[in-house]
Amino acid sequence: MSRFTTPPALSAAAARFAAWWAERSPRERVMLGVLGAILLALLLWFGAVRPVLSARAQAFEDIRTYETLSARIRAAGKLTPGQPGGTAPVSGAPVQAVTAIASAHGVVATVEPLGSGARATVADAGYDAVMAWIAEVGATQPLRVTKVSVQRRPAAGRVSASVEFAP
Repeated sequence: MSRFTTPPALSAAAARFAAWWAERSPRERVMLGVLGAILLALLLWFGAVRPVLSARAQAFEDIRTYETLSARIRAAGKLTPGQPGGTAPVSGAPVQAVTAIASAHGVVATVEPLGSGARATVADAGYDAVMAWIAEVGATQPLRVTKVSVQRRPAAGRVSASVEFAP
């Protein structure tokens, strides 16, 4: 005894299809078979193969982008006070230190005190300058980034950012 049974509606539909198919001439059957094969191939191409190829291409592009960024970060090295672009440690309140380092990198930041740290907001600056500024604050000051939010601006390579520094 079979565990699976065919629903009556499906049996009736199969019987109607078999009767309809029997009414077709051999030439019509070949043409319908070819049409079915073409439709199946199109469905397979646009429903499975093409999306997979697109995802693969996007993955390769992402890998290339991240490898390029990784190489640029490794090549940049660590900012130290003796390197060009590095500034000597700034004494004073965190607000003055963060502001001074930001201006050294050409970043216009609105800095406000936040407990024993500072919160800096950048409306529009170059991504490289913002990242170098944040890295230098961490390397030359007793401050660490506790929260950062960077949003892309419409212009290429431009961002707005909000960064919180704390000891």
